[in-house]
Amino acid sequence: MDVYYKSRRFFLEGGSSLKPIIFCDFDGTITETDNIVSLMTQFVPEESEKIAKAMMEQTITFKDGLSAMFELLSAKQKDAVIHYLLDTAIIRKGFGDFVRFAQERQIPFYIVSGGVDFFIEPLLEKYGPFSGIYCNSADFSGQQIKLVFSNSCDEECAKFETQGCGCCKPSVMRKIAQSKHFKIVIGDSLSDFEAAKQADLVLARDHLIKRCKDLHLPFEPFETFYDCLEVVKKLMEADKAVSM
Repeated sequence: MDVYYKSRRFFLEGGSSLKPIIFCDFDGTITETDNIVSLMTQFVPEESEKIAKAMMEQTITFKDGLSAMFELLSAKQKDAVIHYLLDTAIIRKGFGDFVRFAQERQIPFYIVSGGVDFFIEPLLEKYGPFSGIYCNSADFSGQQIKLVFSNSCDEECAKFETQGCGCCKPSVMRKIAQSKHFKIVIGDSLSDFEAAKQADLVLARDHLIKRCKDLHLPFEPFETFYDCLEVVKKLMEADKAVSM
């Protein structure tokens, strides 16, 4: 797919350019691996595997499954859990350069993740500031770790009645993006699929590639954020050339 040419129609609207805006997943996208999977495998492998299987089979919602996983962990394990993730999480190559490019070009850059604040925010701290970080938060005040879901499904979400998304990525996008925006979604998994449907362009890896192919969504595959950087640069160059 020659995405650079197919996407020009999104940049040009009534003779004026749309403004790019980025919505980026965290686990398995910014980081090399899924931090929640890594965490559960380290601390509660057998119990969490059963929940993960039910989530994949969609017999429970993502929100309920995630809550059940973290409730397996004692609040007393807070420091051990945080240190483990900060020590083991690997940021995907090129992320810092990609963020700096967006900052220099004043491209709004939002992190939208089904992950949790206590590891997302410290891992991203040196790369910011971002336009916003939308994720779930953790409450350590009880005996077990309890998740708090503050980014709920809006009425347009298919899961509005059950509020099953946890952090509802398409609802966040609808709240932020305007008609003047060219929406770029970056992700890797099924949890990014509904957001991808709203995108003008998807930068996809892993499971998300197949889903984009199945529904003929405009996408480019990536392995590092240097790949993402090249795609966005070429899109902006194409827009500039057409506008001249």
